Amino acid sequence: MVNLEAELPAPSAERIAVHLTNDALRQVRGGHPWVWDGSIVRASAQGAAGDLAVIFDDKRKFAAIGLWDPTAPIAVRVLHQGSPRTIDADFFADKLLTAFAHRQPLHDRTDTTAYRLVHGENDGLPGLVVDRYDRTLVVKLDSPVWVPHLAMLVEPLVELADAERVVVRASRRIIEDLPPILRNSPTVFGSRPEGPIEFFENGLQFEADVERGQKTGHFLDQRDNRQLIATRCNGARVLDVFCNSGGFSVYAAAGGARSVHSIDVSEHAIAATVRHVELNRLGLGFETEHTSAVGDAFEAMEDLADHRQRFDVVIVDPPSFAPNSASAPAARRAYRRLTSLAVELLANGGTLLQASCSSRIPADEFYALVTGEIAESDHKAQHTIRTGHALDHPIGFEQGSYLKAVLADIVPNRL
Repeated sequence: MVNLEAELPAPSAERIAVHLTNDALRQVRGGHPWVWDGSIVRASAQGAAGDLAVIFDDKRKFAAIGLWDPTAPIAVRVLHQGSPRTIDADFFADKLLTAFAHRQPLHDRTDTTAYRLVHGENDGLPGLVVDRYDRTLVVKLDSPVWVPHLAMLVEPLVELADAERVVVRASRRIIEDLPPILRNSPTVFGSRPEGPIEFFENGLQFEADVERGQKTGHFLDQRDNRQLIATRCNGARVLDVFCNSGGFSVYAAAGGARSVHSIDVSEHAIAATVRHVELNRLGLGFETEHTSAVGDAFEAMEDLADHRQRFDVVIVDPPSFAPNSASAPAARRAYRRLTSLAVELLANGGTLLQASCSSRIPADEFYALVTGEIAESDHKAQHTIRTGHALDHPIGFEQGSYLKAVLADIVPNRL
């Protein structure tokens, strides 16, 4: 177990006075959690990542307080706005308690032992994510501003979530800037995991590689959509594109699918998918035929269409196509192309589930893209369901909304 207080820099007593443009100040007072470096008119000191930045208006009145990063595009991650508030261990404990209380219904379930405990900005802790896998917590840092404050977070997290282990991970862009003790996914509380962490999701078994897996080891945000699609798969031929570790594939098989074909560009993802399908086959005894392929999703779907393959259910859950505003036009084209290919691969009356995790493509626009391409393909969507964020992925500000999905039965305009 790591003594974080001894190994990490202590929070600085320095407070940096920050003045913003009028527009940025208005946004902060409206609850926006980010202050971009270009919005700063002046700051009282250079400071270091994790220092507290106090935002004042032009009358020197307190507006907000947040964590300072002098080298990042997001210069201040706002923790509190309105009246002055002390940022200390009690402040963070209160934030964590509020976040946990929101997830209490998930925590109390026995058939689901993994959920997101802290969803960054949306829980008032910008740049910080905490996921729970059984009794292991994975703390993911998207900014170095959290390093000096990490020791204050671990104890209340362990107590709230009844955790036996805490693993710290960081996004690639900041990993080299972290203290040596926080590199290479260290376990800072409890014993280091000897392998993947087993957990349940709606009664199905999965494993999360909490040290090296994508994100924190599993994509928890699609849990409700996976449950939804399972109800459509009895006796169906299912195609799962961008399958990642096989979440949708497992639910389809458990839902009674006749066959499931999983596609992903990553050999590691396909291996995890096969392992998860077989793990649940052993536990549930389903007889679904499962096949898989490593390859580019677009090319694989085109090849299946060329060979006149047809499926009763097609699931398309790609990674984010729009990491920045400049990539949004290409993302729109990619979503439309995926819809067109999916429609071509569907049997008459088949079910399409298409999702997007690109926050720069709003839900209404994504829905219009998908239904518009369905119409362009001379088909129509029936019994349409639109879904969004699950309980443990709340939306706390406009840009916090990223996940959206469309579920529909697709029929030709002319039979």
